[in-house]
Amino acid sequence: MPTPHIELKDKNLIAKTVIMPGDPLRAKFIAETFLTDVVQINGVRNMLGYTGKFGKKLVTVMGSGMGMPSIGIYSYELYAFYDVETIIRVGSAGAYTDRLNLYDVVLTKNAWTESSYAKTMGVTGSKKISATTSTNNRLKKAAAKLDIKLHEETIHSSDVFYRNNHNEYKEIYEKHNAVCVEMESFALFANAKALGKKAACLLTISDSLVTREATSSEERQKSFKDMILVALNSI
Repeated sequence: MPTPHIELKDKNLIAKTVIMPGDPLRAKFIAETFLTDVVQINGVRNMLGYTGKFGKKLVTVMGSGMGMPSIGIYSYELYAFYDVETIIRVGSAGAYTDRLNLYDVVLTKNAWTESSYAKTMGVTGSKKISATTSTNNRLKKAAAKLDIKLHEETIHSSDVFYRNNHNEYKEIYEKHNAVCVEMESFALFANAKALGKKAACLLTISDSLVTREATSSEERQKSFKDMILVALNSI
């Protein structure tokens, strides 16, 4: 049956693995570029979702929106009400260290946060949650076959995009070894932990807080394709 945020009535039209970008238009791009026999499975609040085939594999791709509350809602409903087993978040991040260059692909090992999301849910009071090891291993295997380098690292999931203290990232990097920042993975990992599901996150470095460099939308799309191929080939 439909949930408050996903309109699909037949859960058999959602694959066991969901690729989840933040931007719903990226979900549309992935479906149109990489999948065949595509069916739209959600349009509520324009949070677009599609199911199609990658080769012989059934795959669903759906937007999550920005921030932990948003991905928290969509990933929870997919896990709890639509029998999804694995969600692979794909997105962009800002580098906290010059060890990472623009366009590098980061595989999230752990997500550290200041957020109270997991504590509020009653999952854990820990500020660091790990991705699912078995899913990460599949992603690493797929990347090796595609000859795409992955940096397996701890990342920072932030509630805030604009900080008054821009240089706070230096302390976060030094204390928690978080190499880059995004805004969703901690909540996804918390939901997976709460519901006994699997979760992973791949990120491309789209800008650097260290060098102040940033990619253009066109350049970002190119590196985004490599990341999507890793995710799809891991299924």
